[in-house]
Amino acid sequence: MILCCGEALIDMIEKNGSFTPHVGGAVFNTAIALGRLEQNVGFISGLSTDMFGTLLRDALQDSHVDTSHVIFADQPTTLAFVQLHIGNATYTFYDENTAGRSLEASNLPTIPPHVSALYFGGISLIGMPAADFYAALAVNQADSRVIMIDPNIRPQFITAPDAYRARLSEMVSACDILKVSDDDLHWIIPGDATLDEKAHRIMAQGPKLLVVTKGGDGAMAYLASGESVEAAARRVDVVDTVGAGDTFNAGVLAKLSQMGCLTKAGIAALSADDALAALRLGAEVAAITVSRAGANPPMLSELSGAV
Repeated sequence: MILCCGEALIDMIEKNGSFTPHVGGAVFNTAIALGRLEQNVGFISGLSTDMFGTLLRDALQDSHVDTSHVIFADQPTTLAFVQLHIGNATYTFYDENTAGRSLEASNLPTIPPHVSALYFGGISLIGMPAADFYAALAVNQADSRVIMIDPNIRPQFITAPDAYRARLSEMVSACDILKVSDDDLHWIIPGDATLDEKAHRIMAQGPKLLVVTKGGDGAMAYLASGESVEAAARRVDVVDTVGAGDTFNAGVLAKLSQMGCLTKAGIAALSADDALAALRLGAEVAAITVSRAGANPPMLSELSGAV
C-alpha cells in the first residue's frame, strides 16, 4: 500500500462572483488519483466530523482509498478559497484550529507492515502542530519504507520561513524521493545558482530520486547514479491547473510501483529508462487533469496504456 499523509480540505472555487465547494487538498488529490489508477492506497489525515469532512471521507472511499487510518476530530474543515485567472489558481486558506491541524507528533499512528511507501506534502507541512506530526512520521518510518515528499511550497502561507526550512530539511534528509517545482527549488535554496546546481545540492542532502517539474516545459529526474532524464509535458488545451502536480505525483508513484521499483533499494538503483517511464505517466495523467475543470484525476481506463 502507498499511504498518503497530509491535508484534505474544501476548495471554494470562484466562478462569476460566487464560490462553490469542491473536495481537495494536495495530498488528498494524490490519494484520489492513485485510487483511480487502481493502486492500493490509504490516507492519513485529520478529518472533521462536520459536513465537509463527511464529503471528503465519502470522496476518498468512492475512489477506493482506504480511510481506516484517518483521525477524526470535532474541529472544522480547512477551507481554501480559489480564484482562477487564465487557468492559473491563487489560494486564500482558512486553516486555524481545524481538524487537519490538530494532529500531534507525540501520538504517531502504528503503520501496518503491508505499507511500502509513505507520501507527504502540501500545506500540511506548514501549519503546527500537524506539521511536526508529519515530519516525525516521515523520519520515524524512513528506515524501512520509501518516503516521498512534495512540499508544494506556497510562500504567502509560510509565516515562519526559518522554522519551515529547518523542518523541511529534516524531512528531505529522510526521504527517498523528492519532487519540487522549479519555483519550489529556488525558494528552498535561494541565490543565483542554476536550477541544475541547486538540484545537485539538494540531492546531496539525502534523496535518491529528485523530480523537478517545470510547468509547460516538462519535468526532469535526477538519479542516485548521477544520470538525469527529461520528459516533455503533454500538449493539451488547459482549462485550469488545479491538482495538476498532485496528479503528476500519483502517476509517478503508480508507475514506480507497477515496475517493482517502489522500494528503498529500487529507488536507489533506479535506471534512467524506468525514471523516464515514471515521468511520462505523470505527464499523461496531469495532462488529462488540466484539460478539465477542477482537481479531477483520470480513471485508469482513460489512459492510453496500462499503468
